Amino acid sequence: MKDKILLGFSGGVDSAISAYLLKKDGYDVTGCFMRNWDSITNNDIYGNPSLTGSKCSQELDYDDAKLAASQLGINLLRVDFIEDYWEKVFMYFLDEYKQGRTPNPDVFCNRYIKFDSFRKYAHEHGFNHIAMGHYAKKIVSNDGEAMLYKAKDLNKDQSYFLSEITYEQLNDTYFPLGDITKIEVRKLASELGLSIANKKDSTGVCFIGERRFKEFLANYLPAKKGDIVDIVSNRVIGSHTGVLYYTVGQHRGLNIGGIIGYKNEPFFVVGKDVSRNILYVAQEDNKYMYSYKCRLNRFNWLLNKLPNQKFKCLAKFRYRGLDMPVEVEYVNPDEVYIIYDKYKYIAKGQVCVLYNEDGRCLGGGTIIDTYNQDGSKIEY
Repeated sequence: MKDKILLGFSGGVDSAISAYLLKKDGYDVTGCFMRNWDSITNNDIYGNPSLTGSKCSQELDYDDAKLAASQLGINLLRVDFIEDYWEKVFMYFLDEYKQGRTPNPDVFCNRYIKFDSFRKYAHEHGFNHIAMGHYAKKIVSNDGEAMLYKAKDLNKDQSYFLSEITYEQLNDTYFPLGDITKIEVRKLASELGLSIANKKDSTGVCFIGERRFKEFLANYLPAKKGDIVDIVSNRVIGSHTGVLYYTVGQHRGLNIGGIIGYKNEPFFVVGKDVSRNILYVAQEDNKYMYSYKCRLNRFNWLLNKLPNQKFKCLAKFRYRGLDMPVEVEYVNPDEVYIIYDKYKYIAKGQVCVLYNEDGRCLGGGTIIDTYNQDGSKIEY
């Protein structure tokens, strides 16, 4: 028998097949269901579709996890990290929204819960390593360096969400799904007769689930109506329900159109002024949608040796975004500058993740500032 592994076991098909593959390779696998959110304790009332059911979605997932673990012949633990999640992930999430930025809680959930609190629990209880059902690949070089790569299934690749884990966390983790596609995962689950073979993939906020998002945020950041302003003409053309609820590049849900003097084209969010509660929009094509450089902070390198000069690579500015060519200038973890050629809708608060051409993830950081072509900071 190989090492003892504690596997994040969510009650979904990905973690179940991860357990099967690890067992097949001879590892001693124990599943662990993480409970990180309590709707009643956390005042998760508005926008929560699961409150009227006989069981909340987390308890239904736990039922699925228990049955799948039994079918696979592995033990299942259940551990609460509710306080850690609130303090380390959700408070950061709310603080970013208060500043008008658009955070990605899944990235920090990975760093601080799945690969930190969970990992500490595993080591304290006699496990050698942890494993997760993420679609990502870890390759260890001949000299022992752990490297994170995109998964074989590029459509499901989750390396973007792993960009903030530490090198030590990466080194300590197995990713059994790195060389398998989602289609193969579901096929294998069906062949094994697993009850969750066709279970729908989870969506929504990490460990919270599907929510009507504006209503969900209103539990913690009360709505405050304000003006929607066309940034080109500085004309008020509508009203918004709360400037914090919108993100750069958004065009659905603005409820503006058919305005005299404008083309019959959609408006897009190009910026926010939180202090004045103004949402800035414009129609394409306009200069306000573009930036030419951004600054990242909290940058996390997944490298043994940090760069000491500018270099070129690819950057992903949001999870479903394309990999874009950029030049990187590293000063310190709070001053990493990404230089590019006129990209649109680079949203502050999102995570920018760097890759080599071969799909190796170099690390990531939060977009904190964006800049015009002349080098001046964009203030909206």
